[in-house]
Amino acid sequence: MALLDLADISFGRGLRTLAEGLSLSVAPGSVVHLTGPNGAGKTTLLEIAAGLRRPWQGQRRCEVPLHWLGHRNALAASLSAAQNLQAWADLQPDAPGSVREALHALGVDRVRHRPTRDLSAGQKRRAALARLLMAKRPLWILDEPFDGLDHAGLADLAALFNDQTARQGAILVTSHQPLPARVRCQVVMPLAVLP
Repeated sequence: MALLDLADISFGRGLRTLAEGLSLSVAPGSVVHLTGPNGAGKTTLLEIAAGLRRPWQGQRRCEVPLHWLGHRNALAASLSAAQNLQAWADLQPDAPGSVREALHALGVDRVRHRPTRDLSAGQKRRAALARLLMAKRPLWILDEPFDGLDHAGLADLAALFNDQTARQGAILVTSHQPLPARVRCQVVMPLAVLP
C-alpha cells in the first residue's frame, strides 16, 4: 500500500493552472524526485502532498505521519541551532530523539550554540534537516533539501535518504539538480509548465 496517493488532481496558483489530472503514488522504500523548470508547480504539488494546500480537484490520501521541510529552513535567526531544534521537538509528541545527536549526525554539533543568523547557508540547511532524525516518520516531503550543501553535506543527506528507504520509509523530493547517484530507489517524475 502506498504511503501517499494523489489521484487525478488539478491545481494552480492564483488563476494560473499548473497541472490537470495528475496522479502520483509514493510507495514504501522509494524516493520520488519531482523535476521541472521554475514555475512548473513542484512546490505547490509538495504543499498539496503535505496537506498544506488543497487541490482544485482530485483526492489526496495519506494516513501516515510525515515530515515537511520547505525551501525555507523555518529557523528563528536569534536562536541557536540547538534551541531551534529543541523548540521544534517540544511541539512534537513523537520526537524523543536527542537534539545533540541529531545535530552531530548532520555535522553541525560544533556550532549548535551559535545564533542561527551567524551560520552559513549549508549549516542552516543541515540544522533544519536534523529534524528528520528527531522523529522517525514514514514519509518525508522535502523541497530542495540539497540547496546550500557542500559535497560532504550531499553525502550525508544521501545516506539519510538510504536509511529512510531501507526501513521502508519513503521520500517525495524536489531538486533542481539530479539526486546523488548513491541515493537508491529513485523514481523521477518530471513536471512541465502548462501553456
